[in-house]
Amino acid sequence: MSKPNVLFITIDQWRADSLGATGDAVIQTPVLDSLCRDGVAFLNHYSCSAPCGPSRATLLTGMYPSNHRSILNGTPLNGGLTNIAFEARKSGYDPVLFGYTDTTPDPRVLGASDPAFRTYEGVLPGFTVGMNITSDCEPWLTYLRDKEYSVKGEGYDVYYPDPDFSIPAGRHSTFAPTSFKGEDSETAWLTECVLKDLQSEASDPFFYHVSYLRPHPPFIATPELHDLYQPGQMKEPIRVRSQQEMAEQHPFLDFAYQKVRQEDYFMEGEGLAADLEVEDVLQIRATYKALVTETDQNIGKIVANLKEKGEYDNTLIVVTTDHGEQLGDHYLFGKLGFFDQSFHIPLIIKPPKNWGVKAGETVSAFTESVDIMPTILDGIGRPVPRQCNGYSLSPLLHGETPANWRDAVHWLFDFRDPLGGRSEAFFDMPSSDCNVLVHRDADFKYVHFANLPPLLFDMRNDPEESRNLAEEPDYQAVVLHYAQKLLSWRMRHEYSELDNLITSDDGLTENSLVITEL
Repeated sequence: MSKPNVLFITIDQWRADSLGATGDAVIQTPVLDSLCRDGVAFLNHYSCSAPCGPSRATLLTGMYPSNHRSILNGTPLNGGLTNIAFEARKSGYDPVLFGYTDTTPDPRVLGASDPAFRTYEGVLPGFTVGMNITSDCEPWLTYLRDKEYSVKGEGYDVYYPDPDFSIPAGRHSTFAPTSFKGEDSETAWLTECVLKDLQSEASDPFFYHVSYLRPHPPFIATPELHDLYQPGQMKEPIRVRSQQEMAEQHPFLDFAYQKVRQEDYFMEGEGLAADLEVEDVLQIRATYKALVTETDQNIGKIVANLKEKGEYDNTLIVVTTDHGEQLGDHYLFGKLGFFDQSFHIPLIIKPPKNWGVKAGETVSAFTESVDIMPTILDGIGRPVPRQCNGYSLSPLLHGETPANWRDAVHWLFDFRDPLGGRSEAFFDMPSSDCNVLVHRDADFKYVHFANLPPLLFDMRNDPEESRNLAEEPDYQAVVLHYAQKLLSWRMRHEYSELDNLITSDDGLTENSLVITEL
C-alpha cells in the first residue's frame, strides 16, 4: 500500500461544542462537517494539558505532560525526546510546518545564553518551516503593508477594531470588525502559503502540519463575518452559582477570578473577565463562532485543492486543537484548571480511501491528545516510539474498541509563575505545589491538587460541575476510590521508554526478543 499524504491541522482554542456535525445547530462549519462525513468524529476527545506550549508538546511527542515536563509556555522540552516530525522523516517524509508549535528548546543542547530563549515561540526540531507565525505577526504584517493597509503599532495591535466603525448601542466592543478584509486575514494569508506550496509540486507524498491561530484571542472577526452570528443565538454561559459562591467553593477559582483579565481576550478590554455581563459574553461567543467559521472556510480552500489535484482520497487528514476555551462558562475565559470547557476538544480523522474505513461514523470512547502522534505514525507505517503514552486510534476508526481501552481521560494543569511568583504568593506555597491533575470518566471527575483541597463532581447528574462533593460525608468512599484510581494511573504511566529493555547473554532484549536498533 502506498504511503498517504498527511495533512495535520490544529485550530487553536477550539471547543468541542463548536462543530456543526457533532451537535452545534448554529455554527456554520460545512467543510469540517464534510470531513466528518468522509471520516470519523471522536465525541469524547480530551487535551492532556494547557496552555499552547504544553498541549502541543503532548500532541507532538505523544507523551503526557507529567512525562515530557514542558508544562508552561516557555518551559524547555527535553532534547532527548523524539517527536512526530523526526519520526516522519525516518519514513521518508519532509514534514513541513505552516503556523507554529510554541516549542522551547533544551538549554542543555543550545546553551542557556542562546537567543532562542528570548521567546517561547520556537519551532519543534524536525520540521521544515514553510511559514512560521508568532505573536509579533510578522511576516503577515509586512504582507498587509504591501497591500497598503495602515498598520500601526506591532504584533496584536493590528487587531484593534476598525476605527471608522460605530458600535450600535447595547453591543459589546467585540462586535466591531477588523480593519482588514477577510481575504487578507492571517488565517487567509497562512492558507495561501499552504496553497502556494501545494502548487509548487510539494514532496510526494507530502506531510503538512498547518497550525491556525484562530479562534484564539484576540476575539475580533473580519468585516465579512463579524455579524454572521447574533448574541441571541448563543447559549448562555454556565453560571449555576454566583461568582462569590464559586470563589468560596475552592481557592483555585478565587485565584483565577482575580487573575484572568479582559484585555487578554479582546483589544479594548479592561478589568477582570469575571465581571463581564451575560450580554457581553454572548457577543464574545458570537464573535468566537465567526472565527471558527472563518477557519472552516480556509480549510475548505486546501480541501478543494486536494480534490482538484486528485490527492484527497490518498490524504490522511487529522483536524483537532491544542485545548478548549472557557468562553465565560463558570465566569472564566481562557484555558485553565479543571472544567471540561478547557479540555474537551474536537477530533476529526478523514483517512485515505483505501483504508476501508466506514465513513460518517462517530466514536464515543474516551480518546486523548497523546493518541494523535501514534495514530499518524501508524497510518504512515512507522512504529510507535516507546516514549509514547498514547495509542493508535486505527482500531476505533474501523469500528473496533480494543480490549482494556481506557475508561477515563486525564490532564495536568500547572499554574506556577516562575517570573512573577503570583501563584506562589497567593497560595503561600512553592512552585512544585502549583499544579492539578484530573481524572475524568463517565461517572465522576476527581480533581487532585498537590497542596489544595480536592474536588469531586458527579458528571452524570451534575454535568455543569456546579456542586463539589469532595467534602460531603456520603462521598468520602468515592473520593478515596478515585484518588486511588488516579494514583494507579499515574504509576502505570511513569516515563518508561527503557523499562521493558533488559540485558541478556544475547544482548539487549525486549519481551524475549533481541534488540539491535532503538
